[in-house]
Amino acid sequence: MKKRLLALGVLFVVSFAALEARALPGDASPARKAAKPVSAKKFDGLADKALKAMKQRAAELKISGVAVVAYAQGDSIQGWNSKMAVVGRMIDAPSATGKGSNLLGIAYAKAAEMAETLQNSGTAKRPPMTGEFGWQGGVVARTRTGCVIVAFSGGKSEDDAEVSRTGLEILKAAL
Repeated sequence: MKKRLLALGVLFVVSFAALEARALPGDASPARKAAKPVSAKKFDGLADKALKAMKQRAAELKISGVAVVAYAQGDSIQGWNSKMAVVGRMIDAPSATGKGSNLLGIAYAKAAEMAETLQNSGTAKRPPMTGEFGWQGGVVARTRTGCVIVAFSGGKSEDDAEVSRTGLEILKAAL
């Protein structure tokens, strides 16, 4: 009887090991499946490419302003690498009828909202928090290695979003 139990135990262990080997073939162990960190050099190159495409799209739409791209490694945003580019103008100067606009500040406010909600700017299902304005024009996407946030400020919301999507597609495909 003991030999039968021992044989059944060995058979169970061998079967379980075979199933696990089938589920994780070769180098697919959980430790090896983790995304390799993206180097700053790689991000800089991709960011430059995305910003260049955003500038071209803004020119096609005949708008100017500020473009921001950011990438956060991993499942939650605890820090990011970012780059920005002035696309014609960084501010709208104050006038007799208005206090002006800091387009860089607006682009980063859109990015900050997206970092917290992981939704495109201005689409959160909650009121804007202090520091947010709920303005549309920024887009966000999860990638296989992290999260990409892209914002543009300077045109109408729909044009800002169009320029942002142009940059997002480049970053999303590579990260």
